[in-house]
Amino acid sequence: MNEEQLKKWKEKRQKRRDSFNSDGLLSGILSGDLQSLSSGITLLESNRKKDKEEAQKLVNSCLKYSGKSIRVGVTGVPGVGKSTFIESFGQVVIDKGFKIAVLAIDPSSEKSGGSILGDKTRMNQLSVQENAFIRPSAAGKSLGGVARKTRESIILCEAAGYDFILIETVGVGQSETMVNSMVDFFMLLMLAGAGDELQGIKRGIMEMADALVITKADGDNLLKARRAKKEYENAMHLFPANENEWIPKALVASAVENYNIVKTFDTIESFMNQTKINGSFLINRKRQDKYWLHETIAETLMLSFYSSESLVKVIAEVEKDVVEGKMSSFEGAEKLMKIYNHE
Repeated sequence: MNEEQLKKWKEKRQKRRDSFNSDGLLSGILSGDLQSLSSGITLLESNRKKDKEEAQKLVNSCLKYSGKSIRVGVTGVPGVGKSTFIESFGQVVIDKGFKIAVLAIDPSSEKSGGSILGDKTRMNQLSVQENAFIRPSAAGKSLGGVARKTRESIILCEAAGYDFILIETVGVGQSETMVNSMVDFFMLLMLAGAGDELQGIKRGIMEMADALVITKADGDNLLKARRAKKEYENAMHLFPANENEWIPKALVASAVENYNIVKTFDTIESFMNQTKINGSFLINRKRQDKYWLHETIAETLMLSFYSSESLVKVIAEVEKDVVEGKMSSFEGAEKLMKIYNHE
């Protein structure tokens, strides 16, 4: 693409962005139009003030049509086969008469800030299905690789009529609690035969998992996967009981051979039935709403703080003093907060 072509592409893209409005997008989303849904999520991810205002209107308008899906978080170490598993699982969901949306979070480069966003390529069969929607988003600087607007994107997907919303995260770590705070069912994918089965993963994330799936359980690896399943089951018995009374399951599965993918679906269905009957499903949803209220307040305050014109120069001065040892970081923060609070 030469300079002239790039200029025209940017102008066309900007014209399209300027045409976004919450009313028009809402109508398209409710009718299941993929272009409107994609444009709505693009609006959510924008940092422009005008876009933020329209995005908030859109989310508020979609709220009354949301909340009816099953929200599933899928995480695991790099190379565990998350995308392959999701593609196979997505086909099962569609075969059972449901619609599935996949919000795939791609890691961003620390140097350039860019992302490959290759999940549609890795899920090429699922991506062409009429009842599937795949949206890759850059993680940016979000904790745990969860894009800042993922939760709002869930609301838009639900308003568009998707029954299953899957959030695929970039990897494993305690910060994946961010994923757990926006889903109903948390699935951890693991590999067998990669050394000590209980190493390389923190206990915290295993305690959060509603199901632990040993992937790539085919060929010579099947026996290793079954052995690993036993080890994980023994480890999971040591964890405290869940408030929702659900006993986490350990499964072995192969996305390539479609082995136990239906069983994984059945496990999620059993979880939903149990938690809805005992009332813990609704309690969890309300707890999550409260959590995200406070997360949004914290984010809004931080954005307001760093965008304050009166603080721009002072922050640089305080940073210099802290680095040179003239001021402690605590003293510096207190000084900046005093200025901010007296604006």
